[in-house]
Amino acid sequence: MSEQTVYDAVGGTPWFVQLIDRFYAAVETDLLLRPLYPDDLTDSRDHMVKFLVQYWGGPTTYSQERGHPRLRMRHAPFVITDAERNAWYDHMADAVRKGGLSPELEHQILDYFAMSATHMINTA
Repeated sequence: MSEQTVYDAVGGTPWFVQLIDRFYAAVETDLLLRPLYPDDLTDSRDHMVKFLVQYWGGPTTYSQERGHPRLRMRHAPFVITDAERNAWYDHMADAVRKGGLSPELEHQILDYFAMSATHMINTA
């Protein structure tokens, strides 16, 4: 038997859509982060949901539509310091914590987001 993916454990795509809805609701009012995003967040939301779904074991639609994620390259045009990293992570961690996960799953997902957020820092 194969091991259950995080994607399956959280209930699939709907959990990730709700996560990103919570996250972007916070970003929309964040004075530090909001200028980094386009005026219309529709595509940003869609890309992030598809990326996370794929990363955590769901359908590979993200790569089929956009190619390799290349996260650092896609974020290179933006100044990302510790301040942006921390604001982004705080909103994402809050969104994850409101997702009704088991402590083990929550910890696993938060660890991933902490690592990813730190990896995006590109300016001292």
